[in-house]
Amino acid sequence: MTNAKLQQRKEAATPRGVGVMCQFYAGRARNAEIWDVENRRYIDFAAGIAVLNTGHCHPRLLAAIEGQMAKFTHTCYQVVPYEGYVELAERLNALTPGGHAKKTALFSTGAEAVENAVKVARAATGRSAVVAFTGGFHGRTMMGMALTGKVVPYKVGFGPFPGEVYHVPYPVELHGVSGDASLAALQSLFKADVDPKRVAAIILEPVQGEGGFYAAPADFMLALRALCDEHGILLIVDEVQTGFARTGKLFATEHFGVVPDLMTVAKSLAGGMPLSALIGRAEIMDAPLPGGLGGTYAGNPLAVASALAVLDVIRDENLVERANVLGRRLKERLNGLREAVPRIADVRGLGAMVAVEFANPGSGAPDPEFTRRVQARALARGLILLTCGSYGNVVRFLFPLTIEDAVMEEGMAILADALRGE
Repeated sequence: MTNAKLQQRKEAATPRGVGVMCQFYAGRARNAEIWDVENRRYIDFAAGIAVLNTGHCHPRLLAAIEGQMAKFTHTCYQVVPYEGYVELAERLNALTPGGHAKKTALFSTGAEAVENAVKVARAATGRSAVVAFTGGFHGRTMMGMALTGKVVPYKVGFGPFPGEVYHVPYPVELHGVSGDASLAALQSLFKADVDPKRVAAIILEPVQGEGGFYAAPADFMLALRALCDEHGILLIVDEVQTGFARTGKLFATEHFGVVPDLMTVAKSLAGGMPLSALIGRAEIMDAPLPGGLGGTYAGNPLAVASALAVLDVIRDENLVERANVLGRRLKERLNGLREAVPRIADVRGLGAMVAVEFANPGSGAPDPEFTRRVQARALARGLILLTCGSYGNVVRFLFPLTIEDAVMEEGMAILADALRGE
């Protein structure tokens, strides 16, 4: 089978709304490398959009999945429960920030975790309004889209969305929004649009993913926590993209010294298997009545087995520190190219959640066209990169944290050539 033939079949059989970046088709993969069906090799700096912190086909994950498959593949936890679900909940309760009593519910996707976070917050507080931030991404379900702070392509043609969702600017100093300005916008919202006593929750990503890999300032996070406490509002931290060692901490929230009331995780939780979780204060998580939470596939046994192995791999292979090492290496390489590539406006990132932003060196205007050229040149040379940002002018790096040093160096060399236009 060829890539061209598969592309023809894809165009005939699948809708255009499922946007696909590459026109080649995966044949096999290992760690940070993918070979297409014609056996061309690519270095993967996308990792399935942050899903593969432990790399493609990690042997310990494969063994865990195969072991569970030999026992049973599905019972529906809500019908016949199983130990793996309980064990994973126990481990997530222990690993997430805060020493208070916690409980965990498992789902299948990040969007499901977010939807259920809002449900739990409303049930626990008796309030209905939710505040989110511009540039945030929280999923493609109706509530997920309502919370997402970006119209194109996520919201176009899909409204109306669930009501009582409000947005305020996310603090991005590079684009003129300070933490104080964002907090002031919240206070203005409470004066003009919604009584804070009607707000069930404020949700944000501690480092925006699709929004451009902007990390919230630490003092802003502390002030947001205090504001929530003042008004009895629950703080939901969306760690779907940031979790599981990506930022040089097990969870990005740990960088800020803030303990959320509810946390959503997914992506690298199960190393490619569909699994997400909502973790929160025990009394809050217990607010919905029995049957109010769940899903037929939620907490699938194979995905749970993989997740337990992921947590072991992160611990045993010291991937938290590995993220810091790889992130420093990449940022040093990018900063070393600033003189040769004057369109580099910013290099940033916590741990291995690194981004480079491009702007016109004369006007300072975002440069999405240059960003697309860099991505295309890299792909033509065998390096898979992802873009992001409200202006489409950011390249984000999400290579597996298990990537071999030689493959990392090869990828960075290709990236340097793509940036210089070679």
